[in-house]
This record gives sequence, C-alpha cells and structure tokens, in this order.
Amino acid sequence: MGAKAEAGEWAETVRRYGERNGLTYEPVGGINPKDGPVALCVGGVNRLTGQLAQGFWGACCDADEKEVGGLFGKAVLPTAVLAKSHMPDLAQVVPAFNVESIEGREVVTQRFQRKVEFESIDFNRRFLATVPSEYDPVALRELFSPGFLSWVTTMEGEIDFGVNDRQLWFLWRLRERSEGELKGALENAGQLFRRLQSEMDESGINTYPPGPWHAGLEPFPQPQAG
Repeated sequence: MGAKAEAGEWAETVRRYGERNGLTYEPVGGINPKDGPVALCVGGVNRLTGQLAQGFWGACCDADEKEVGGLFGKAVLPTAVLAKSHMPDLAQVVPAFNVESIEGREVVTQRFQRKVEFESIDFNRRFLATVPSEYDPVALRELFSPGFLSWVTTMEGEIDFGVNDRQLWFLWRLRERSEGELKGALENAGQLFRRLQSEMDESGINTYPPGPWHAGLEPFPQPQAG
C-alpha cells in the first residue's frame, strides 16, 4: 500500500470510529467560536472531540507525524495519538509536569526542568518525571500515591503524559495504525484521567464531574467539593 493510500485509510478509520462513538470528526481541528470554551488539539489532523472513552471527555489527534513514501507518493503519517482534556483543578495542584517513557530511548533533562524521583523503583526505571524549575516537585510527589505509581507501570505500550496550559495530555505511540490501536489509546487515556481524578478526590481537592466541559464543548460548572 502506498503512503497516500495508507494516510487515507487511517483518516477513514478515525472518521468511522468517531461516527460510531458519537464523536465529532474533523480532518484538521479548528478553534472554538469567539467567547466559547478553549478548543483542544487546535490544528491537529484527524481530530475527534467528545466523550473519547467512558467518563473521559476531551479531544485527540494525530501526533509525531513523519513523511513517508517515494518521490511521487509522499504522505505524512502519525506515529502516535495525542489526547487532551481540560483539567483546571489538576493544574491548581501541579501547574505543569511531564512524565516521559524512557524505555528504549535516551531522554535528557533540560536545564529548565527539575527531575522528580519517586519511591517506586519500577516507575523511576520506566519513566522520567520532571517539573519546570520554578515549581516545587513535592506537589507532584504528593499527588502520585504508591497505588497510582504501581498502576502506571502496568500500562502497556510506550506512553508520555503531563499537564500544560491547564490541560492533561496523554501521548500513545502507535504500534500499528488500526482501529484497535486507536481504541486502546483512548481507553488508556481515559483510565489515566479517572485515576488522576481519584487521586485528587482522595486528597480532598475540589474537582469537576466528568463532562463536555473537559472537551471544551461547554463552560465549566461550579466545582464540586472534594
């Protein structure tokens, strides 16, 4: 199969998946109307928006694209799926952090980042967690309970996740471009979203009920007391 045909087949796979699951599909993700909630994955190719998995609202799109194919049949294909969700309550606890998978690749900590070490040896071996240099890493250590750290290490596949611009993001590296792989990416993103909400609930942090506001489809309601 040529690169252009493969790109078209992937786009159709994402579109059909969105149609069957009540999601809004856009070949290229645009911005929300003026004065509306902030859109997610702006400019992202093959964007889906809505309830991506049970109890998980957000948007997803192609990520880490690369150009493949010959002189007369080049196309850009994704090597990962990026899912995002608005989580202002989480951002109040940890304004920004990155957790990167380090299995099979070299990751270098930038000078403007602070590495965060956890008590879980398995987690530290599989992931590199960092916060911007101006933030205290203690908040992230306190947010991630031993149970959460143990659960993250059981997730299959190569993943990264974090918080930036008051949004939770989750990157799933594709082993193949298929509906099953897309579904797996979104289900795992949903599990991460729910686990983080549970961590905040246990810490007594105000949280919002899952809903379209997490996807930028409606304004946030009044926060619920934790």
